[in-house]
Formats: sequence, C-alpha cells, structure tokens
Amino acid sequence: QVQLVESGGGLVQPGGSLKLSCIVSGGSLDYYAVGWFRQAPGKDYEGVSCISTDGRTISYADSVRGRFTIARDSAKNTVFLQMNNLRPDDTAVYYCAEVVSVRNLIPVYGRWGQGTQVTVSS
Repeated sequence: QVQLVESGGGLVQPGGSLKLSCIVSGGSLDYYAVGWFRQAPGKDYEGVSCISTDGRTISYADSVRGRFTIARDSAKNTVFLQMNNLRPDDTAVYYCAEVVSVRNLIPVYGRWGQGTQVTVSS
C-alpha cells in the first residue's frame, strides 16, 4: 500500500508563504501522479494542483495559479507544494493524494494522507 504523509502547515499572515511536503512510502513515487486538494470547514474539497509521474505535466486550480508551485523529488520520495502570497481563503486542511486517473480534467484520487492544517490570518 502507498502511504502519504503531509507536513509543513501552520499559521501564517496574509501575504506570507508556506511550503508543504508530502512523503510517499510503500510504493514507487514515479509510478503515480500526485495531487494536492484542500477542504475548508463546511465546504467541498477543492483540487489544488496535480503533477504527472515525470513532472512534465502540471495543473493548478484557477484560485492558486501564479501563487502556488508543485514539484516532485523522486530521490526524496517527496512532493512539495510551495504556497506564496497566501490569502485568508486559502485556509483549509491540505491533503496530498495519489492521482489514479483524470476524467474531464478532474483528478480521481486514490489514497491520501492525514492532511495538514493551513491557516491564513492576521
């Protein structure tokens, strides 16, 4: 089984930055595309970003494009999400997940991690 563990969340002021990490174990990182999604209280989950197995194809939600950057480091079995210019509406629990397919531009997630809380507030 593939396991994913997120870290790097915390409290940050608007305009600040955080870098999230997702360590993948129990399988080959290169075998799976990986995505980040987030969920705020009372809201549906929202896909944030995805990266293909080789890192050559990347997608972002409109709400984060230009502010967030996804990357993968196979040697470290880790996928990163660099988040810059954070806004209060970025507040959510962020999860990384294996992306097993994409249907109509929407990722289909397999396993995901425990999540890490990101709070953007003054």
